[in-house]
Amino acid sequence: MQSDDALIPPVEGNAGASRDAFLSYASRDAQVAERLCRDLEAGGITVWMAPRDVPAGANYADAIVRALNGCRTLVVVLSAHSVASAHVGKEIERASSKRRPILAVRLDDVALTPALEYFLSESQWIDARSGLPTALPKLTDGIRRITSGAPPPPPIPRAPAAAAPAVPVAAAPGGNSRMPLLAIAAATIVALGSWYAWRGGFLRQHAPTEATPAQSPVVAGVKQKSIAVLPFEDLSEKKDQEYFSDGLSEELIDLLGKVPGLRVPARTSSFYFKGKQATLAEIGKALNVSHVLEGSVRKSGKALRITTELVSVNDDTRVWSETYDRQLDDVFKVQDDIANSVVTALKVSMLGEPSPRAAPTANSDAYLHFLLAREAMLTEADGFRQADSELHKAVELDPSFALAWVTLGTLHINGFVGGSYGPYEVARRQAMEALQRALALSPTLELAHVEQARVFFQMDFNTPAAQEELRRAAALGPVGSQALWLMGYIANSEGRFDESIALHLKARDADPLFYDNYRQLGNAYYRAGRYEEAVTALSEVSQRFPLASTVHYRIGLVRLAQHRPQEALTEFNLEPAGVFKQIGPPLALDALGRGGESEQIMGAVLASPAATDAAAYQIALIYANRGDADGAFHWLQRALDQRDAGMHWMKFDPLLKGLRSDARFQALLVKMHQA
Repeated sequence: MQSDDALIPPVEGNAGASRDAFLSYASRDAQVAERLCRDLEAGGITVWMAPRDVPAGANYADAIVRALNGCRTLVVVLSAHSVASAHVGKEIERASSKRRPILAVRLDDVALTPALEYFLSESQWIDARSGLPTALPKLTDGIRRITSGAPPPPPIPRAPAAAAPAVPVAAAPGGNSRMPLLAIAAATIVALGSWYAWRGGFLRQHAPTEATPAQSPVVAGVKQKSIAVLPFEDLSEKKDQEYFSDGLSEELIDLLGKVPGLRVPARTSSFYFKGKQATLAEIGKALNVSHVLEGSVRKSGKALRITTELVSVNDDTRVWSETYDRQLDDVFKVQDDIANSVVTALKVSMLGEPSPRAAPTANSDAYLHFLLAREAMLTEADGFRQADSELHKAVELDPSFALAWVTLGTLHINGFVGGSYGPYEVARRQAMEALQRALALSPTLELAHVEQARVFFQMDFNTPAAQEELRRAAALGPVGSQALWLMGYIANSEGRFDESIALHLKARDADPLFYDNYRQLGNAYYRAGRYEEAVTALSEVSQRFPLASTVHYRIGLVRLAQHRPQEALTEFNLEPAGVFKQIGPPLALDALGRGGESEQIMGAVLASPAATDAAAYQIALIYANRGDADGAFHWLQRALDQRDAGMHWMKFDPLLKGLRSDARFQALLVKMHQA
């Protein structure tokens, strides 16, 4: 096993001394950067390069900032990897703000983001696409001219990027989704789900894959007792510990979220910023927080180095920082130490202390399998089997690991609700067995009660049982964003629209960048008859996440309710490709008297197993809208048999109003536990 000291290479020379060049590069270009560094130093150019020149025991982020401030030039290894790298973007931005000359060594033809175009617009470009040896003399000469104070030569033309097709930034892989205010705000974002069903199984089917965020949500004023935990950066040598650094960040969100009086945005919103370039002001505005906690993790075997930094959003000043050199077995103690230090550093007199807690497991190997499972649930297109395997390894190593049992239950709920893993009887048994194991081990584990409520509501359609579990969860401590979401969903399904709106507003406040909070808020406004408020909430989603599914479909439903069928048809046609793009237009076409076109589309819908398996409830709405009660009830029964999530809306759905007096409607409500 390596010692803690092996995590950071030894420093040669004085790391704080001024150097000729700071070398900025993405981890995947490390070999090129190391060669470039050697060649420059052989030519008498002094170079600062991380992680080589980070002093042992130093705060990593602080060392970077000090080096950037001290170096005379910034040399960027410019490639597809560095264009997609958040830390390279931050280094370029800081060097520009300090008026440091920037020399870009271009390795390929990647198209730049608008932000990089802005910050590199006055830079000297050096073409290294044919190899470093041809670029080295120009680079060395450029650095020497700058450091000697000699006048610069005429600008070197930028290397043409003819080989790179013109791609809109919003569709460019690796593009930056949030940029400094001086840059053009347009880019790609990969929408993050959560590992709960509404952010996992169901949303994996419907979540946007790309989006261009609109302006940050308007906030009433930053709350001083507020902090966002940003995803910690993986600085391990092989860059293969991201699952661990993400897990650490998520645990800190959970820990700090339990501090009385402290507002902490949920994981989905904080992780919105992962891999993206943004100023603290933008982060603070988007999340409505006064402080951010960021850091990095270096893991080698069981040796850890965790650096942390608490920064004030208002003036970009560091309030507190610390470096922890520990063993993996101490990771939960480190998390507690960080949480306590953050509370102390905030110095808010009325802020409570973090509640004492027991480590979720004493087995570090079980914990690593648990983190690998959660990573698979979040990042893999089909991570079910990998997550299931990792979670079973975790509970085999530590059968008392209650949180792993909860997550196993969550996985099987997600798999069923997402439509990929069943049948119902098998999925329910596996989910409940895991959740019951967790509750037997830890009866006060709030998340286990919330997840059990999901089984009752989303799988069994048993609303009273779900509400009882949510009451048990709420009695255990502050209500989390996922519980608020589910409580709002249930209130909406039962016709308590004002309560649903209030709950979804609270959920949005707790998780302001989770798009389904806006979508469900819009749904509640629609069912309450507050149509323009519904459109406003849903439009926020469509602007921020253009490829989010069912948003334009829902706006179309609102326009239908307002007797504006032509606008409804326009919205239905704006829905991204998929089932909901098919099932919207017939509603508007029927209202417009264009029955022939409607029937043609319906023929394609009914011939598509993807539509009939996933959208039986929505097909029922089409028949109800036509006044065909028999057709509507046929598809409602099919939706119930399939446990279609749309059935939760049946009791108060505006499009089913004409069926409510039918005995078959009441019979379905009895089966739905909604009579």
